[in-house]
Amino acid sequence: MSMLTPPGMGGKYRIKGNKYPRMRRPRRRGRLVVLVVASAAVLGVGGWGTLQLIDVFTGGGREASAAGSGTDCPDTKASPSPRAKALPEPRAITVNVLNATTRGGLAKKTADELKKRGFKIGDVGNAPQRYDKKVKGTGVLLGPASALHTSLQVLGTQLPGAERRTEAARKGTDLDLVIGDGFKELAKKPDADRALTELATPEPAPSSKKGC
Repeated sequence: MSMLTPPGMGGKYRIKGNKYPRMRRPRRRGRLVVLVVASAAVLGVGGWGTLQLIDVFTGGGREASAAGSGTDCPDTKASPSPRAKALPEPRAITVNVLNATTRGGLAKKTADELKKRGFKIGDVGNAPQRYDKKVKGTGVLLGPASALHTSLQVLGTQLPGAERRTEAARKGTDLDLVIGDGFKELAKKPDADRALTELATPEPAPSSKKGC
């Protein structure tokens, strides 16, 4: 036994020669590298997941804002309400009431009711030969071409089922209401007033499309 061997020790701790054995633990550099790489991977995955959560709760960040400002979706701003039509008032419309039926007294009765509703009344009597006993419907409304979308529409609210016609050679602004065989009475005043209001203030157009 060497002089360097402590008493009672032998076996693998037996010292041979003139040098003491090194008692340090074996190096673990490989394990340390693995731990560092694994930690970095965990941190990277956690950071990516955090960014995904932020995108979810903020609506996609800049990409969502850019998508919202694109041109793929139609403009959803409310459309302005259309302006009311410039229609003449009943007091500015003169109506000639003409009876084309075989029933007497219809022209005068109808003219009196129109007068109560604010219309001016012109001629009252029988219809001319070209219409006499030839109007099968409720009636015919006649006027100049310029009255088709103005005064004829206003008069039409009083007799909704009447046919509207224009005459290019017609002079003046007066209208004719020719009573036909199918006539019973004018529209009820509340209904006529409601139709006139809707005519003057049409509903606005749809402002946006669904599914955007």
